[in-house]
Amino acid sequence: MRRLRVVQSLLIVLALSLASRSAMADVKPHALFTPGMVLQRDIEVPVWGFADKGEEITVKILDQQAKTIAQDGRWCVRLKPLKAGGPVSMTISGRNTITLDDVLIGDVWVCSGQSNMQWSVRNSVNAEKEIADANQPTIRLFQVPMVPADVSPQDLGAAWVRCTPETIPDFTAVGYFFGRSLNKELAVPIGLINSSWGGSPAQAWTSRSMLVTKPETKGIMEEYDKIIPNYPQLKADYEKRLAEWKIQAEQAKKEGKNPGWGPGLPMGPEHHFRPGGLYNGMIVAIQPYAIKGAIWYQGESNAGAYDQYRVLFPLMITNWRQDWKQGDFAFLFVQLAPFSCGAPGDRSWAGLRESQDDTLSLKNTGMAVITDVGDERDIHPRKKQEVGQRLALAALKVAHGKDVLYSGPMYESMKIEGDKAILSFKHVGGGLVIGNASVPTDGKLVGFIIAGDDGVFYNAEAKIENNKVVVSSPKVQKPAAVRYGWANWCVCNLANKEGLPASPFRTDRKGEVNCKTGE
Repeated sequence: MRRLRVVQSLLIVLALSLASRSAMADVKPHALFTPGMVLQRDIEVPVWGFADKGEEITVKILDQQAKTIAQDGRWCVRLKPLKAGGPVSMTISGRNTITLDDVLIGDVWVCSGQSNMQWSVRNSVNAEKEIADANQPTIRLFQVPMVPADVSPQDLGAAWVRCTPETIPDFTAVGYFFGRSLNKELAVPIGLINSSWGGSPAQAWTSRSMLVTKPETKGIMEEYDKIIPNYPQLKADYEKRLAEWKIQAEQAKKEGKNPGWGPGLPMGPEHHFRPGGLYNGMIVAIQPYAIKGAIWYQGESNAGAYDQYRVLFPLMITNWRQDWKQGDFAFLFVQLAPFSCGAPGDRSWAGLRESQDDTLSLKNTGMAVITDVGDERDIHPRKKQEVGQRLALAALKVAHGKDVLYSGPMYESMKIEGDKAILSFKHVGGGLVIGNASVPTDGKLVGFIIAGDDGVFYNAEAKIENNKVVVSSPKVQKPAAVRYGWANWCVCNLANKEGLPASPFRTDRKGEVNCKTGE
């Protein structure tokens, strides 16, 4: 009997021990660390995840081994720089062991912005062929879930996948064509992390704490804070309108009519575009994953506040770089394409493009100009291949230091000679030429307007002479200012021989964005 009680006691102790062990969390890596991932080459690589406090974690890859002790449910190790290559395996061990196979080492890029970055391969030009040709084994894709947050989520319900005809159709087209160009040019694996959301403004991708650091952006938070006390009533009014709309929409469907859009959720703590919401939910959530840089296509939702964007956009870039703690990594962006919008005479998109130009003053930035691929009636131009390829050129120069021409002509200076304005440019490459425009131009150089001291602008004649542009008009005897491509929908075609279009500009930077025009 005594022996039976001893055995029972031992069994109880064993059962309690097993129960205790089962209650302990297994070591788990962050979702970015899954089979098929791409790790950034040539720099220190953070690897992190989750485990019980005090658990010893070991990460092994190639000839490296790194150890740490989990604190407050989290752990992080830093691997020494890795050389490009793969596939290799990584093991992560604690109480359990996880093996991650098919790991590549190359360059990792974050693809972010609003709908033109989110725009899919399946909805782009030549989609059928592009999808069929998308069997790219050394390009890997990661889609960040579209979830705004006030506090960054600990983990993401996502995983890396190979680039194949099955995985590419709904992925960012700009990101894919960018990555494909780099993959071919550099012959290294490319990892693309898509973190974009259609319609999003830049303040949603910037932390609230950063927004209040500048007078020009502090008002964004002040306006938001004013909304909060009234939000319950705003939300109740919205729900009432939504309920009424649903009834009307149901009736419209029965009658075969288009019900149209329902009421939009009011700005407030539940709005997906609230200040800082996407930054917390979709950018901080992937930090500090080692990256080569970021590409960005956004600005449409901020065009109405182009002067504010002049401060907001570089502030956002600085925010990302500071919080990533990886130095001034390459940040490449797309200048807005031509698009017919706004009231007659509105030039807010021209002002936004100028703000994007100004952001090039930040270190390690580059811009893709796409004045030749816009669509007058569609805010989403379908020719995403050119956009990705031009971003890739900027990456070769800015991120890799390659000796390549990566930019179209940029205005540098103006000299007045009699009734003519003579414009000089940088990034002329093999020389200035008449390039392509969004619509045919009968072989003429177009897009220039000129004004005298009265500030009234007239359509101008423009000619290329000795790699300069000579601008004049019989209606302007003493030129004072020239503008190029200065409209929301701009038809302009100055380029360099390498086929890169010139960025729109104005020589009268102190003037109004909207301008007086003559006949």
